[in-house]
Amino acid sequence: MPNILDVFSGDAFSAINMTLAINKLPVVPGRIGSMGLFNEQGVSTTVVVLEERDGIIALVPTQPRGGPTNYGRGEKRKARSFQVPHIPLDDAILANDIQNVRKFGSNDELEGIYSAVNDKLMALKRSLDATVEYHMAGALQGNILDADGSSVIYNLFTVFDLTETEVDFILNNSDTNVGQKCIDVKREIESALGGTPMSGVHALCGKDWWDAFVAHDDVKDAWARYQDGAFFRVDNRAGFEFKGILFEEYNYSVGDITYIPTDEARFFPEGVPGLFMRFNAPGDFIEAANTIGLPYYAKQEIMKFGRGIEITTEANPLCICTRPQCLVKGVLDDTTQG
Repeated sequence: MPNILDVFSGDAFSAINMTLAINKLPVVPGRIGSMGLFNEQGVSTTVVVLEERDGIIALVPTQPRGGPTNYGRGEKRKARSFQVPHIPLDDAILANDIQNVRKFGSNDELEGIYSAVNDKLMALKRSLDATVEYHMAGALQGNILDADGSSVIYNLFTVFDLTETEVDFILNNSDTNVGQKCIDVKREIESALGGTPMSGVHALCGKDWWDAFVAHDDVKDAWARYQDGAFFRVDNRAGFEFKGILFEEYNYSVGDITYIPTDEARFFPEGVPGLFMRFNAPGDFIEAANTIGLPYYAKQEIMKFGRGIEITTEANPLCICTRPQCLVKGVLDDTTQG
């Protein structure tokens, strides 16, 4: 049997080198998830029915069979059903994957199967986290796309017969009144909310849009006066408030899939109850059927003849904006996008 202490005699990627003890994990795009925008709610079915009344969308409550319906006379309501996206991700650990491999951080202990499974689950969950974040970014844009970046899962503007609001900031022109453009955005959102109070407006900006925005004279001058020149001394990509809107660079991508297009900014209100929802459907397992859905599911199973362990994980999230008419797209002027 090979000496497991001689970690340098084998494949460097299967025996953990002590100089590489820090996990080199990719950054998981999780900014939107960390903002607390989306209220989570588990549902017991794989279909969510949303009801629209006076431009406001709400979850339709269940009623006993044969009991009263949810529709009052004379009220104009529309109900639309959404199939909750199913995101499965599987992997496996074979016996040969851990044979003669030293346990991470140890000089003489073989890698244990439970530790290996846990590490694999953590890696799978990171991919699921990144995917859910991508769906949330889609909900902020009113267009939820699949992992290929082009297949549409749900275009909320199409589903609810709405026209997306777009504001051209014309950032290539030094004469543009950027402050007035911000007021235009806020007015569009206020009109869409119809008097519903909000705590503020937030903008997540693609990197090209952000660079053009912070380089504009209106923005530089305003920030210089407010911060006494601090704008030029710090990395301002973490965000700052301008004309009552919190602007923040959102430059996330996985592979060649960009979460928000680099030449766009996405404006949305904050502090509106129930505006952004994440509905979690039950897992695709017999024991989870008809139960209240959880954010993530994971199971493991021994392979035939004990050759290894199969691992399956999944998320079943429907990330949605319940009032998509309050989502505003900010674009660069056409001449800046060539």
